Amino acid sequence: MILARVSGTVVSTRKEESMDGLKFLILQQINLEGKEDGGFVVAVDGVGAGIGEYVLYASGSSARQTVATDKRPCDAVVMAIVDNWEVDGTLKYKKGVDD
Repeated sequence: MILARVSGTVVSTRKEESMDGLKFLILQQINLEGKEDGGFVVAVDGVGAGIGEYVLYASGSSARQTVATDKRPCDAVVMAIVDNWEVDGTLKYKKGVDD
């Protein structure tokens, strides 16, 4: 799983039929301090995430193992919305406090 922040959405009216009904999000990878670290990825939203939220996403074959993506040709899926994270006993982020 990779930590990321939702930075936008992608709308596609013409796509592979099996992808109909799925929401696509633009994710910016972040480091443990919450700073941008790495590239962007477009991922299927499996959990109802919104812009600005921190999420965990899976990529590769793991991305096709959720209820939303089963047997669908996707390479990345948001599978969790982050409530908080802690590193070495220090709280780095808490949803609703640091937003």
